Amino acid sequence: MPSPGLLVLFGSQTGTAQDVSERLGREARRRRLDCRVQALDSYSVVNLISEPLVIFVCATAGQGDPPDNMKNFWRFIFRKNLPPTSLCQMDFAVLGLGDSSYAKFNFVAKKLHRRLLQLGGSALLPACLGDDQHELGPDAAIDPWLHDLWEKVLGLYPVPPDLGVIPPGVPLPSKFTLRFLPEAPKMCSEEQHVAGADPPGPPSEQQPFLAPMVTNQRVTSPSHFQDVRLIEFDITGSGLSFAAGDVVLIRPQNQASHVQQFCRVLGLDPDQFFTLLPREPGVPCPTQLPQPCSVRHLVSHYLDVASVPRRSFFELLACLSPHELEREKLLQFSAPQGQEELYSYCNRPRRTVLEVLCDFPHTAGAVPADYLLDLIPPIRPRAFSIASSLLAHPSRLQILVAVVHYRTRLKEPRRGLCSSWLASLDPGRGPVQVPLWVRPGSLTFPETPDTPVIMVGPGTGVAPFRAAVQERVARGQTGNFLFFGCRWRDQDFYWESEWLELERKGRLTLFTAFSREQERKVYVQHRLRELGPLVWDLLDRRGAYFYLAGNAKGMPADVSEALTSVFREEGGLSGPDAANYLARLQRTMRFQSETWA
Repeated sequence: MPSPGLLVLFGSQTGTAQDVSERLGREARRRRLDCRVQALDSYSVVNLISEPLVIFVCATAGQGDPPDNMKNFWRFIFRKNLPPTSLCQMDFAVLGLGDSSYAKFNFVAKKLHRRLLQLGGSALLPACLGDDQHELGPDAAIDPWLHDLWEKVLGLYPVPPDLGVIPPGVPLPSKFTLRFLPEAPKMCSEEQHVAGADPPGPPSEQQPFLAPMVTNQRVTSPSHFQDVRLIEFDITGSGLSFAAGDVVLIRPQNQASHVQQFCRVLGLDPDQFFTLLPREPGVPCPTQLPQPCSVRHLVSHYLDVASVPRRSFFELLACLSPHELEREKLLQFSAPQGQEELYSYCNRPRRTVLEVLCDFPHTAGAVPADYLLDLIPPIRPRAFSIASSLLAHPSRLQILVAVVHYRTRLKEPRRGLCSSWLASLDPGRGPVQVPLWVRPGSLTFPETPDTPVIMVGPGTGVAPFRAAVQERVARGQTGNFLFFGCRWRDQDFYWESEWLELERKGRLTLFTAFSREQERKVYVQHRLRELGPLVWDLLDRRGAYFYLAGNAKGMPADVSEALTSVFREEGGLSGPDAANYLARLQRTMRFQSETWA
């Protein structure tokens, strides 16, 4: 029986689901199956009715939300008017990626699996529920599930006996070939690519706006442990528009010293130019790369050499290694039984792609340039809550950025790629431009003039609420209640004078929690409990909306617990009724949250 086209569709927020999907694609090709791998929203969903075999790989983002690149698919697949026999010719499997510390663990995968069955699809296997919290990460669930999946698939579509399975040690062909040019092009394609023609429509990932940075100001005191920046961009003439709750996406660049080191370890000339050619028809070249492109541009703007490599990196590196000892170690790291050792070598200390390549110099020096784009993932854009309103700051966009900097057992401190890059830019020394675009966030605010809003934003979580307060004050909307928490009033109280001035004018009611200013730590959830009568009155009698933003570790659960305790104590509700009350607020969008790891 001829092999059908296997289709792998992914919804990915941080890149893990995409990485797993590409692994599925490689394993399919080793078994001589034709395989396409696509993001769900780039696939024409109406064609699903004629697909015989589909694997869905989807992460669960935030509070049980689908990732951004599958939201259109999600809306379509849950249409009420789809017939129950829509997918009766389709065999499918669903692989989920989630985090069991969240209430809605793998919610998207579970719900999608049920929906595909409702539409007549035939499940090859129960859904796989990968868990970030497992000591070996999601692979602990994925490895055995994939073993069972291939047994099922090969039972339906056996490998042709004259071809056989391509063994793991043999590298598959690279996706692209790099054709090096004997000399640099006369016109610099990179400058042309950046300038481009006037893009159709608003800026996007394919065509970001190069926003001049106006200011880059540290807003924590010099003695504070964390460097937090308020950064302002000029967006005049960009066509960008945004509302409170929206986010800006920024694609960072690698440090110049890392680019040099990478080229040295791999024996590449940073000033050499190449053109990129796909090996297979229908495979597009990355839109972010100009043609022709220099090695320096590829490494500084595209290859994420500062990311922590995934297991697939070690698998391919082992295939490409000519050095027996290094190859042996790389095979160990890529085998299922080597995952604990890989975790302690790579994930726990947050060792980067570049550092691993330096640890395996004979292998790194032998990596063919054609495999660079297979080996190293692209730099992903980073999302920041917009911290200003166009009604208060026309033609300006502001963000609040905590510069990520911490130590592990490695000698060099770990640094966040985007936050460190942004912090290093100084518009006082000359013009600085940052590629950015905007997308809707997960927070939306009521437009009615007298609906109160309760905003809980500890630390940099206050950023979207500054935009909301500015917007609401400019529109004359009243009932703005802000709970802000930080460590010290004089060190990390962002926008203190602005909040106090609005409070003096009667436009804002501010409640603060300075956690380190007394013996017992006081957080925003303690203030919510103390002000229980007000919170209950606002929510139950005045129809207030409740918003929460900030770090996902512990704080959202603590705030939810504080709220349910207010519902019990002030509303006289039983435990189950208080939980239902909170669930109803979430369902009706009167409780919204935006949290990040």
